[in-house]
Amino acid sequence: MAAGPRAPCPIRRQAQARPDALALWTPDRRWAYAELDAAVAATGRRLRERGWTDGTRVALRLPRGPSLVVLLWALWREGAVAAPISTRLPDAEVRRATERLQARCLIARDRGAPTTGGSVEEIEPPESLVVREAVEDSASTLRPIHRRATILFTSGSTGRPAPVLHSWANHLYSAKGANANMPLRAEDRWLLSLPLYHVGGLAILVRCALAGAAVAVPGRDVSVSEALGETGASHLSLVATQLRRLLDAQEEGTPGRVRAVLVGGGPIPSGLLRRGYNQGWPLHTSYGSTEMASQITTTPPGAPLADLQTAGRRLPHRRVRIGERGQILVAGPSLCVGVIEGDAVEDPRVDGWYPTGDVGHVDAQGRLHVQGRVDRQFVSGGENIQPEEIEAALEQIDDVERAVVVAVSHEAYGHRPVAFVRSRGSLRPEAWRQALSASLPKFKFPDAMYALPEAAVDDRLKVDHGALRQRAQEE
Repeated sequence: MAAGPRAPCPIRRQAQARPDALALWTPDRRWAYAELDAAVAATGRRLRERGWTDGTRVALRLPRGPSLVVLLWALWREGAVAAPISTRLPDAEVRRATERLQARCLIARDRGAPTTGGSVEEIEPPESLVVREAVEDSASTLRPIHRRATILFTSGSTGRPAPVLHSWANHLYSAKGANANMPLRAEDRWLLSLPLYHVGGLAILVRCALAGAAVAVPGRDVSVSEALGETGASHLSLVATQLRRLLDAQEEGTPGRVRAVLVGGGPIPSGLLRRGYNQGWPLHTSYGSTEMASQITTTPPGAPLADLQTAGRRLPHRRVRIGERGQILVAGPSLCVGVIEGDAVEDPRVDGWYPTGDVGHVDAQGRLHVQGRVDRQFVSGGENIQPEEIEAALEQIDDVERAVVVAVSHEAYGHRPVAFVRSRGSLRPEAWRQALSASLPKFKFPDAMYALPEAAVDDRLKVDHGALRQRAQEE
């Protein structure tokens, strides 16, 4: 095991300082920090009995809930590497992911989980491991701070999902910087509205444990609006689709107890931000990545709408600069250990910086503006065009909810932009082109505009650009 400073386990530290404080809210039970610590300790003993310590890779295919929370903290305390896998993947993909990670075991709840075979041990159900009894346990610290802690798959929006290896230090410094910008109080509850196989969901656990706040786990198949009323949450992490559904359900505005709504996971339509801001929701826009263990930049509490139209300022323990072609480069202690490629772990840095693949700029106020992806930029008649710039301009129009722009081949100009639009009424291409004249030169106007198919955008606002390009080319 690598030497280095050791980090106190936040759950143990809170249990010693405030044993009766709420740590975990679920529909069936309220866990105090002392109870959660006892469950983590007892579960850790079971893990040690199986030899799942010190670098052992453990794949987890579990729904969000207390069992998964306890297992994650127990694995970290014992020095194992937790690898949460999407519960939405088909069995064959789970099998391939587990084997790709070279995990020693797969813990899954459902009996339909795949049999991985080989040297992988499959455990079902997790209740055989998660114990809620008190035991004597001396593991009051996590293992060395720079030890390996998690493997998380990227979203795969620009290619095959990549397994990203994080140390505990990555998650720790990510949470410290986030909490410095959005301070948590002991009585706060953060709604676990994102899955724990995404870095945005996992970060909620660490931020709350450091601050002594509670994690609120909603019931299954409960909407964000219903969960907000059920759990009494003060903080939420949402992607754009979740925010839109929340605003639809809570048209009267924000409940008074809600102190912060962190919005990220992709581009946020300008009209949606204006709507949430005008309804009084305490919004925070952000820019982050799996590789940087969640947030990189975020707006502060009480930010005006002009700030919310940006990705905010750099958080503590991160570095940001703009490289060639406007690419956003990042570094700092929250940057992952590397990306797993077979038996190797590849360092993602180039000359000390991680190239995000995103294009942007930092303004005079230090706010980051994310303009799009490097690989989406194209040339039309000798002019560089960034599709995201056209999308943002379209989304400033009142009746446009969402816009996606793709490049199609053109005999005279090489490529031309075509837009797919989701609107509140009928398509109005001519009126929209007239509105675009206030912010874009004419060579950036889309040659055609079509209705955006529902199937082209998933719940996390990830877009199937390939399918839209093919459709546009056919049209």
